[in-house]
Amino acid sequence: MEAIKASELVLASDGSLYHIHLTGDTLADDVILVGDPNRVNMFKDIFDSIEHESQSRELHALTGLYQGHRFTALSTGMGTDNIDIVMTELDACANMDLQQRTPRPQHRTLNLVRIGTSGSLHADIPCGCLVASQYAIGLDGLLNYYQHDDALFEMDLQQRFVDHMQLPSTMATPYAVACSKMLMDKVGFDMHRGITATAPGFYAPQGRHVRIAPSVSDLNERLQSFRYGEYKITNFEMECSAIFGLSKVMGHNALTVCLIIANREDGTFISDYHDAMRTALGTVMERLAQ
Repeated sequence: MEAIKASELVLASDGSLYHIHLTGDTLADDVILVGDPNRVNMFKDIFDSIEHESQSRELHALTGLYQGHRFTALSTGMGTDNIDIVMTELDACANMDLQQRTPRPQHRTLNLVRIGTSGSLHADIPCGCLVASQYAIGLDGLLNYYQHDDALFEMDLQQRFVDHMQLPSTMATPYAVACSKMLMDKVGFDMHRGITATAPGFYAPQGRHVRIAPSVSDLNERLQSFRYGEYKITNFEMECSAIFGLSKVMGHNALTVCLIIANREDGTFISDYHDAMRTALGTVMERLAQ
């Protein structure tokens, strides 16, 4: 097979992936994704030992052992544009011979769990609780740039959402993706479950009005009223759909667990959530290590 050009599969001077500075050897099969690069420092107190650390801009990586189980913690920064970089390079670490720039003959599957913060759309999902995303709906449009088999996605959910929302045609076509059932059963079995809406921004794309009015004035109300069987749209964030979608296309397992720090329905917000986040990290990693 012809090697991928250096301009397309971009490597750092040490041979690692250009942005995440990981290789197949320094990447664990179980990966914890967080948004904040400073949050990766929490793992220095959680891991029993550390074998690798690297950082480039907002992408901070740490690989080590927890309860004898190997993990990589990696920060992604905010937004699906960052997830496009992170997911592509994680998959390349796992499934490309970086020296030859050719695919490896055997597929390596990663287990990816994003642990982030989020805002709830319903009063019965209060600040401080954990939400595990059964489905993600992407308002960002990222997966529309990739060839994929529609059978990997939740086309019925997607169409019902499109029909319900009646968004302007100038916006990206939403897409819907399910989480990994294996990871949900192992990690999120006792958490709030629902549909996570992934927005391409924090303000107007999530229905916030500061100085410039949103083009869809009742966006949150439309989201709150949507139902798909037993599921409702539980929360808003900015990464989940791209992680789920690219994982499906690339052949990896993915789940998102969000700590709710804002409730859009009752207007509450918690700013000091670091202890709760540390507890959430421990809970997820302990369940993955079992």
